[in-house]
Amino acid sequence: MSEQPRRPRTSGKPYRRPKKDPVRILAFEALRAVDERDAYANLVLPPLLRKARENEGPEKFDARDAALATELVYGTLRWQGTYDAVIATCVDRPLGDVDPPVLDVLSLGAHQLLGTRIPTHAAVSATVELARVVLGDGRAKFVNAVLRKIAQDDLDGWLERVAPPYAEDPEDNLAIVHSHPRWVVSALWDSLGGGRAGIEELLRADNERPEVTLVARPGRATAEELLGEDAAVPGRWSPYAVRLTEGGEPGAIEAVRDGRAGVQDEGSQLVAIALANAPLDGPDRRWLDGCAGPGGKAALLGALAAQRGALLLASEKQPHRAGLVANALDGNPGPYQVITADGTRPAWRPGSFDRVLVDVPCTGLGALRRRPEARWRRRPDDLEGFAPLQRGLLRTALESVRVGGVVGYATCSPHLAETRAVVADVLKQIPDTDLVDARPLLPGVPDLGDGPDVQLWPHLHGTDAMYLALIRRTG
Repeated sequence: MSEQPRRPRTSGKPYRRPKKDPVRILAFEALRAVDERDAYANLVLPPLLRKARENEGPEKFDARDAALATELVYGTLRWQGTYDAVIATCVDRPLGDVDPPVLDVLSLGAHQLLGTRIPTHAAVSATVELARVVLGDGRAKFVNAVLRKIAQDDLDGWLERVAPPYAEDPEDNLAIVHSHPRWVVSALWDSLGGGRAGIEELLRADNERPEVTLVARPGRATAEELLGEDAAVPGRWSPYAVRLTEGGEPGAIEAVRDGRAGVQDEGSQLVAIALANAPLDGPDRRWLDGCAGPGGKAALLGALAAQRGALLLASEKQPHRAGLVANALDGNPGPYQVITADGTRPAWRPGSFDRVLVDVPCTGLGALRRRPEARWRRRPDDLEGFAPLQRGLLRTALESVRVGGVVGYATCSPHLAETRAVVADVLKQIPDTDLVDARPLLPGVPDLGDGPDVQLWPHLHGTDAMYLALIRRTG
């Protein structure tokens, strides 16, 4: 007779197996992937949700489960800084000494307690059950003790305790209250030009879940076609944009599956449209996207170029990203070519193009709504790493455009070191250039500042914080 497995010793209470909650387990797995592999939630979460929906177990994973899992993941990542400050006051050791998986479970619990309408008892019990499943009974007791301390106050009460008064330390106050690293708060504040109201509106906008925005690629699809989808409304500024106000699954839309439309923030669409509409001196036959991956802007530029009989050359340094560009341009109604090349070492002759776009690699501080984990991943010294590449790409772009042609320098960051400082430095080295006022090329878009360059903002325009400078080569 085989020996029966022994149950754990208890204090007189019968052992109970922990209940497996598929929603919270999925959220935990996503957070671990973000932490361990430096993955992005917007790439990790969809396949996890797809796998959960395909599970034929007794408890079917439905749309409400998917919505809750998504909220738990993104909410926890957005508010990580605030929750860390709260958790730090409730543990008996430095936060850095808490095992990362335990901290992820505590953060998930903190978000349910402080950032959702889930009842306190349900938030605590569900998180402790999760801890029993993924951490074991011993550490689950620690999680239970910490969460019960957190549950003693609401978010406003905790903020009064853990954030310094605004009058004493404005940047640290905003960093904790709005869950951004202090250096990011400082950089965004500088870019906005000061004032408390504006920075608070921007930080709040960074913590809001953005709508899904589609682009109808001209000559292949129309905005009217996409407006036939459920909860679809026109974009605010781009004639090719359609917003899905209730989220939705873009992959379920036929035009997106066929590549005739795509997912693209309206700010990115405006950058491509402005470059395409900038006035030229001379012919308009050859366009270049010098940093084309992953292909969203290239697909829109290719479609706009096709309307004029122009050819688009899309260049991308990374081979796998060049493959994504090729997929995005597949079916373009006009001529195009995709090559794998380093934009700072061009595979083309100087002066070959009439229009050139360089959407340069950057810190991504303009897309914190979509990639909230980026705010915790980036460091101030990252700016030094990007600076030579950004300047090199802009110099090459200006060398690649003919006299009378136009270059668009774009970046998804509002940090002054990645925007105006780059443009000013390069233009000092290449004097035969003029800045073109980009504001008239974005008709109807308000709050574009003094020009001639343009900085878009989530709180003012509902877009990512895209920057655009248009430069004409004069000699």
